[in-house]
Parts: sequence; C-alpha cells; structure tokens
Amino acid sequence: QVQLVESGGGLVQAGGSLRLSCAASGTIFSINTMGWYRQAPGKQRELVATITSGGRTNYADLVKGRFTISRDNVKNTVYLQMNNLKPEDTAVYYCNALVTRLGPQWGQGTQVTVSS
Repeated sequence: QVQLVESGGGLVQAGGSLRLSCAASGTIFSINTMGWYRQAPGKQRELVATITSGGRTNYADLVKGRFTISRDNVKNTVYLQMNNLKPEDTAVYYCNALVTRLGPQWGQGTQVTVSS
C-alpha cells in the first residue's frame, strides 16, 4: 500500500506564488515518473508537469516558464513551484506517482485558488 500526501495549496492573489509538496510513503520498491495534474470545476483532469527518476521534466504549455517541478528521490517527494499564478490556474491539484509493481498512485488533491 502506498500513500501520497499533498500539501501547500491555498488562496493566493494573481501574480503570487505557491509551492506544492507530495510525499509518498508505504511499501515502495521504487518510483518511476512522478507528476502533478489538476482539475478545474467542470473540466477534465489535465497534466501539469511530470519528472522522471532521472530528472527529465515535461510541462504543459500553459505552465511553461511559470511552474517548476522537482523531486527528492531519497524522500520520495515531488514538488511543484508555481510562480506568476493566474486565476485560470485555480483547480484541485493531484499528485501522481508511477510505483514499480503497483502502477499509478494518486493523492487526495489539494485546492489552489488564485484570485484576480
């Protein structure tokens, strides 16, 4: 059993910053790709950013240049630094981890609200 616990969400004004964290715990052999997804009201869940165990990153076009994903492989933790936030970034942000032998695992989500 693997648990992903997110933290760092909240309310911020447009142009502000937030840093999300997601820590994986439990029986973990290894974690391949980790990432962040988000889901706004009435919309489908969409990819925000991913990072491999080797540090290769991938970003959605909408967040390139504003968001930075990173990870600590020792702590099994992934981070998302979000700068210059916009109202359209408002969503529930979910952590995802591809865990060896278990497959994709999801966190419970953390709310990010950006006011104009």
